[in-house]
Amino acid sequence: MDYPGNLFVVAAPSGAGKSSLVKALLELDSRVSPSISHTTRAPRGQEKHGREYFFASQSEFDAMVQANAFVEWAHVHGNRYGTSKKAIEERIAQGADVILEIDFQGALQVKQAFSNAVLVFILPPSWEELRSRLERRGEDSAETIELRLKNAAIEMAQVDKFDFVIINELFESALFDLKAVVHAQRLKYAAQRRARADTFKSLNIT
Repeated sequence: MDYPGNLFVVAAPSGAGKSSLVKALLELDSRVSPSISHTTRAPRGQEKHGREYFFASQSEFDAMVQANAFVEWAHVHGNRYGTSKKAIEERIAQGADVILEIDFQGALQVKQAFSNAVLVFILPPSWEELRSRLERRGEDSAETIELRLKNAAIEMAQVDKFDFVIINELFESALFDLKAVVHAQRLKYAAQRRARADTFKSLNIT
């Protein structure tokens, strides 16, 4: 089904800068709004329920899985994350542009449910830089960092399944690239036809 709004799905290995890029895009582009996922992991730092994530118990998450409430859900680093299909559908049906940041498994599942979804993968410039960023975050133990790097190899092997690839070497350049992807999608024929149906009709374009 065609929706008047666009759905952007951003994936990346942990430490590649996905969250920082999406946050900066949201500050610059008021037409894009974030999709909020459900997760079984505990809040970090200043995270709040309903803002960064909907934090759910294992039993609450199980109930949503049984009800087929998720367009995608996956195990990531020992926790479960899921995206509510209804929440996304309602917003893009109203013409909103929604951006979703998830792992590659979820991104591919979203594409199956929403064929017009635009998949964007963020790559680090090198393995050395990825390790350095994970260490500088100061959030994870050495064992967890090694696990994230191991997972990164699996995740980055899926990059050919994405529509756009951005290498986050210089943050400002990567942000410009992400803005360009969003803007270009809005200018595509099908997206313009959905978003500006009245204009096409007034110009007798059928």
